[in-house]
Amino acid sequence: MSLQDKAKAIAKNIEGKAQEAIGEITGDPQQKAEGKAKQIQAQAMNTAENIKDKAKNFINKL
Repeated sequence: MSLQDKAKAIAKNIEGKAQEAIGEITGDPQQKAEGKAKQIQAQAMNTAENIKDKAKNFINKL
């Protein structure tokens, strides 16, 4: 995983957690849902990058 992509995923996750917390505090279900969605997106970004890394490692072993 490139450092830049990892940083983007971490930032997206933090943004999502903050937005979810704000939604929880203010009682805004839309904010809370959007925050959860951003966290899921960050998780998907991490998974995609991990798959790329594994593929590169596999190819390098050949």
